Amino acid sequence: MKQLKFSNKGVLITFISAVLALTLIIGMGIPTKSEARDLTVVSWGGAYQEAQRKAYFNPYMKQTGKKVLDESYNGEMAKIKAMVEADNVTWDVVQVEAPELINACEQGLLEIIDWSKIGPKSDFIPDAVMGECGVGTIVWATVLAYDADKIKGEGPKSWADFWNIKKWSGKRALRKSAKFSMEIALMADGVLPTDIYKTLSTEEGIQRAFNKLDELKPHLQWWEAGAQPPQWLAAGDVVMTSAYNGRISAAIKEGRNFKIVWNGQCYALDSWVIVKGTPNIDQAYEFIKFSSQPKNQAVSAAAIPYGPTHVKAVAAVDPKIAADLPTYPANLKGSLAVDAEWWVDHQEELNERFNVWAAK
Repeated sequence: MKQLKFSNKGVLITFISAVLALTLIIGMGIPTKSEARDLTVVSWGGAYQEAQRKAYFNPYMKQTGKKVLDESYNGEMAKIKAMVEADNVTWDVVQVEAPELINACEQGLLEIIDWSKIGPKSDFIPDAVMGECGVGTIVWATVLAYDADKIKGEGPKSWADFWNIKKWSGKRALRKSAKFSMEIALMADGVLPTDIYKTLSTEEGIQRAFNKLDELKPHLQWWEAGAQPPQWLAAGDVVMTSAYNGRISAAIKEGRNFKIVWNGQCYALDSWVIVKGTPNIDQAYEFIKFSSQPKNQAVSAAAIPYGPTHVKAVAAVDPKIAADLPTYPANLKGSLAVDAEWWVDHQEELNERFNVWAAK
């Protein structure tokens, strides 16, 4: 072997330092960028993520022998954007709401889904395959919920009742966001679900929603994490609240005497996405395909009642469980389908106005 010669002492020192650093990295087991790390899946935490561990994470690890790290978040996209822009992606698969899916896809923060690695689109309900960057995973709803041990006798039956402080005194809770708060306020003010987005598309309609929220503002506290509403109900911090239907159902399973008011439910769809530039893209596809299988989605729906998106999973859900799903026919009466496209066009402006209003 030809011996390397260095004419410059500084070059030699630099070379030796680099060799020593590489040796140290290898010895310590620190992964280089080219090395795959464990798959990280990010979702909503609490009872829902516990259901995902039962239906997806643990069975996937058992079947494949590959480790899954699961983290939770509140839907903020800024972290994903920072990861992609810094070329330092540490989240791989993330569950997102529909407006965030559309926006992030348009911004180039997500991988375009290769459906040949998931399965036929015809296996899924139509909304689950809309757009380029997501694979629909659940149909969920924001509902009115209350504790029947604290509100005895007749309870609220609509969002208009949510505003009735004279009949049911005490604090209420809403999610701290323009989305849902605006729709709920208008329904409380008598706007039909079919007319909500037509009304919100006018300045008069937006102001009408804020005026209605003004009426309740002294009695409101805001939740940001899905686990908070059932916790606050149980503690007596609020007498009624908006909440994710699955979180309330999970609390009922644990023995709480909570009630769900399906009238006026706001239902929407969440999707799995793959963060742009992940080094784990093949395993990300493998995980999404696994979690989209009918038997696994049926396990998830049994653990927490969010509607599955695979058509065979919909058919496989136990009828007793189906009655607690947002998509159950009786639960859809008086419901509102959240318009993701509308929120893509108006979210930034309305969130800014809402945050200013809420801070006053």
